[in-house]
Amino acid sequence: MRIKVLRLLAFFFVLFSFSVIAQTKNLKSSEKEAVTVKLKGYPVKPFNDTLFLVYHNVGSFSAKERAQYITNKIKRLYNESFFEKDSIKIIPSDVSMDIVYQSDLVIMSVLEADAKAENSTVSAIANRNLAKIKSAIIYQNENYSQLPKRIGYTVLLTLIIGLVLFLISKVFNFIKRYIVKNRVRYFKGVSYNSINILSPDKQLFLFLRIFGIIKIITLILIVYLSLPVLFSIFPATKEYTTTLLKWILTPAKLAFMGFIGFLPSLFTIIVIIIIFKYSLKVIKFFFDEIKSEKIKIDGFYSDWALPTFNVIRLLMYAFMLVIIFPYLPGSDSPIFKGVSVFVGVLFSLGSSNAIANMVAGLVITYMRPFKIGDFIKIGEVSGEVIEKTALVTRIRTSKFEDITIPNATVLSSTSTNYSANTNQSTNGLLIHTTVTIGYDVPWKDIHAALIEAALNTEMIEKEPKPFVLQTSLDDFYVSYQINVYTKEPTKQPRIYSSLHQNIQDSFNAAGIEIMSPHYGALRDGNTTTIPPNYLKEDYESPVFTFKKKG
Repeated sequence: MRIKVLRLLAFFFVLFSFSVIAQTKNLKSSEKEAVTVKLKGYPVKPFNDTLFLVYHNVGSFSAKERAQYITNKIKRLYNESFFEKDSIKIIPSDVSMDIVYQSDLVIMSVLEADAKAENSTVSAIANRNLAKIKSAIIYQNENYSQLPKRIGYTVLLTLIIGLVLFLISKVFNFIKRYIVKNRVRYFKGVSYNSINILSPDKQLFLFLRIFGIIKIITLILIVYLSLPVLFSIFPATKEYTTTLLKWILTPAKLAFMGFIGFLPSLFTIIVIIIIFKYSLKVIKFFFDEIKSEKIKIDGFYSDWALPTFNVIRLLMYAFMLVIIFPYLPGSDSPIFKGVSVFVGVLFSLGSSNAIANMVAGLVITYMRPFKIGDFIKIGEVSGEVIEKTALVTRIRTSKFEDITIPNATVLSSTSTNYSANTNQSTNGLLIHTTVTIGYDVPWKDIHAALIEAALNTEMIEKEPKPFVLQTSLDDFYVSYQINVYTKEPTKQPRIYSSLHQNIQDSFNAAGIEIMSPHYGALRDGNTTTIPPNYLKEDYESPVFTFKKKG
């Protein structure tokens, strides 16, 4: 009985032992599977073959992300045009051993966890990975080097850029030759309101200068935009690509966005300009009607229409600028305001005389002392008015000298208008000259001779008839003033010259000497001053005579 109990106990013990062993095996297999899942390695495979595996996470980087990061770093080293194998080193740190290129590019870090995953040491793993990375890059460079290919791309791209520049230059030169050859068709000068602004030759010259500048800018832009492509071929210069593009794209973007932001203000400015433009057209039509005397306003002369319109136009333009100013870009900036004040101060200080002349010109316009074509005298200057501007008045003398007189001087001087009363409804301008004859000649003979001389003078009016005034009775002679009417004030020098010639002829024919009366005190023995062709054939010079008194 005891034997059976012992056998039964032994049987249960064996079953229990097998059960514990089985459970232990299952636990070990499950732990093994868990370790296998947890320590799954991710290959670092920058080229065709796997260099090593990465098992552990580092911080927020998973093992897979670490493997990809290391792969990209190795590819970057391979893309280096001038790779230095001795520049890859192991630099230990507090928690890891880092594989570094040129002391600044960390390719990977080997941690204690990485060594445990492979049942090795950190130093061994770091040296192994360093050797594999270096040998893989060297092998690829020796067998699949990118440097010759990149140099070839560079040479090819340079040739293409040179060819494009050559063709662009040829196109510009062809267009230039064509335009010069057909310049008569395309360049006819620039004029505005009968004012010749540019002659055809000047217009062609200006076009060729602008065309040459456009050509140079185009060639420079082609070269500049080609540089990023050239720099992108070599990884060492690839970062300059973004820099070069930013130098152009950033200002262009700012300018474009600034223009887009300015569009609402621009439309407002355009609307304001259109309103003022058509308002001025309406006002101009009104003043044109006044100028043509289709509209008459009491006390408002037709020749005031144009200057008044110019004043109103100037005021409206100034008012328009005041309205537009806040909409201009940068009008709120302190620099813009400072420059505006500075320009205003310079204008005020430097244009005081100009403003005085402009005000004087405006006053002269409404005083109406003369107009274009009038023969006037201002101070010591006399001549025909050929131009009136806001600042000056120009006079052409009888000697064809063009004299410019500031309007302020005109306003402060006395002006004489010889053309004011020479229209068809008036008698004309009364001009005069004076001769002095002694008391021994009858005044009636002198009047008759002067009137005859006046009637024989050209460019004078026959009606009213010329007349003589005796302006003074002096000690030795009488002053006789002949007055004649003319409607040709601009020809006064010729009229006076002709009148003086006719007076000489008329007095000689009448036997009247035009000479100083002092000379006539003793005439005995002196030949007359009348020309011989006016004397009688039997004329003889008188002789000295003496008479004895008582």
